[in-house]
Amino acid sequence: MIERIRTIMVKEFRQILRNSRMKTMIFISPLVQVLVFGYAATTDIREVPTAVYDLDKTPASREMIRQFTYSRYFNVKYYLASESRQKEVIDRSLVNAVIRLERGFAGDLEGGRSASLQLIVDGADSNTASVVLGYATGIIERYSYERFNDRAMILLRGGNGYPAVDLRSRAWFNENLESRNFYIPGVIALLVTLMTLLLTAMAIVKEKELGTIEQLMVSPLRPIEFILGKLAPFAIIGLMDVVFITAVGVLWFKVPIRGNIALLFGSTLVYLLTSLGVGLFISTVASTQQEAMMSTFLFLFPANLLSGFIFPLANMPQFIQYITYLNPLRYFIVILRGIFLKGTGVAILWPNLLVLLVMGIIIFSLSSLRFHKRLG
Repeated sequence: MIERIRTIMVKEFRQILRNSRMKTMIFISPLVQVLVFGYAATTDIREVPTAVYDLDKTPASREMIRQFTYSRYFNVKYYLASESRQKEVIDRSLVNAVIRLERGFAGDLEGGRSASLQLIVDGADSNTASVVLGYATGIIERYSYERFNDRAMILLRGGNGYPAVDLRSRAWFNENLESRNFYIPGVIALLVTLMTLLLTAMAIVKEKELGTIEQLMVSPLRPIEFILGKLAPFAIIGLMDVVFITAVGVLWFKVPIRGNIALLFGSTLVYLLTSLGVGLFISTVASTQQEAMMSTFLFLFPANLLSGFIFPLANMPQFIQYITYLNPLRYFIVILRGIFLKGTGVAILWPNLLVLLVMGIIIFSLSSLRFHKRLG
């Protein structure tokens, strides 16, 4: 049995290495995708294109503008001279924000009155607009504190100051709040799923198209030997992709990996039961490679959206959250982020590993039985 499985594996590897398109898909495609995802999959908003409409034109107004320009969040591209120009830069999407200071800004500050500043944001992208407003609020609060704190301490309680709440925040596991650190582990899960699903489904369907699967079945080779010999190379390729993508993420994108490397590969092996099982199931449904590819993406897109990779699961409607419990990609992403960012081990991750193992055994077993029936 072992010898027959090894023979099928050798045949499969030779077929993969002989096909230039297959080699490109296995070795080049993951690199391109992880680079694209690594740079594109980020919610960090910096260098927001900004315009300034300063009607006061005083040292105080220029100091206020400097507070924005010296931050890493706002990039002033235009200094406006009229109301019409202000409307134009927003309408044409030349900027995402306009800082407007009215006449009398400096006079209000010197007179001890509240000075007003207007920030106009392009609300077409609500997420970016809310983040930009948060940045501006922080800058203005810091400016107000630095400018008026000493004066307030003198006026109140004879210079002894006044009680206040001092917030000292600290972010664990992702100290600089880099969204790339959060997304790269999910990219690993997504690419492993895509590669193993696509390769498994298309390789078996290709045997159908060429008619070679019937030749294999009339040989002494048993169906279980064919399945194991056919899928084992794709499991090895999946592990190679994990090594490759992890190296790119850690060395190129500086994503920390704080957990156990052995646990990373062990959990990947458990997850491969599910992804290979789904690929095997798709091969029993599809008759051509085009059908196999479409069926793969039909499964992959909903699995991605319901995994927590992009959208937080807690923000989804309750009935959708219940559906996500049937998604194996959800558990694998939790495991990878725990290993990379938190350094958690089996003592914390075992419930997710157990669910993945049970789902993998069930899916792989049902797909194998269906494959046997189709061959029969």
